[in-house]
Amino acid sequence: MGFKLPRPFRAGGFFVAVGIKSAKSRLPAGVSRWESAPPNMASPLKLLIIDCDSTLSAIEGIDELGRLRGAAVFARVEAMTHEAMDGRIAVEAVFGERLRIIQPRRADVAEIGRRYIETVEPTAIAALAAARAAGWTPMILSGGFRPAIRPLADFLGIERVEAVDLFFDAAGNYAGFDEAYPTTRSGGKPERIRELRAELRPERVVMVGDGVSDLETAPEVDLFVGFGRYLTRAKVKAGAAAFVGSLAEVPALLP
Repeated sequence: MGFKLPRPFRAGGFFVAVGIKSAKSRLPAGVSRWESAPPNMASPLKLLIIDCDSTLSAIEGIDELGRLRGAAVFARVEAMTHEAMDGRIAVEAVFGERLRIIQPRRADVAEIGRRYIETVEPTAIAALAAARAAGWTPMILSGGFRPAIRPLADFLGIERVEAVDLFFDAAGNYAGFDEAYPTTRSGGKPERIRELRAELRPERVVMVGDGVSDLETAPEVDLFVGFGRYLTRAKVKAGAAAFVGSLAEVPALLP
């Protein structure tokens, strides 16, 4: 079935084109993606890249999917998530296994999208407004799931979501995930930031997040800000150039 390419949109003071990602990672039709930055921008692009789970929202989406399957599944999935986010095991060691255990349905993912909005970080809207006023363009980079995160991004006015796609059959049953997407594995977030730098050629990049997978981006960004409102991970706090307990603190740190 065919589809129309989305129209260009404005981000950070200029227009960028959007289109459909290659079939390699099976981006669903209609999901927009910046293709390139124009060569003659009125002002240089400055990217503020923010994690979703336990940063823009209080919850971990994968854990909440597990909660929908009962207390025993929730406890098992949550333990696996903490091990990965604390850096005790590799992300890829648990990524597919948690989904295999949960078998999330399309309706379950939609429910998590609602929960993200209900548990949004209380200073996020004001912090993003301040960052935009200073010329920064926000983006979400997550090891979570694009269809669950998209409603929160829309709520916050964030155009671009870099996250993992889930697939469902015609009845809405789980049919897999985009195994090629970088954030399904350790080292995936810095890999994706390198790709974004090559694609968009931003003047500056700042990353904000709570987990070890976010800390891994530190060598690839101009500033890594650790986030600890919901969980303080010792390794992240020790390794971050700055560490905050509220997104309200981020605009004043932007270089």
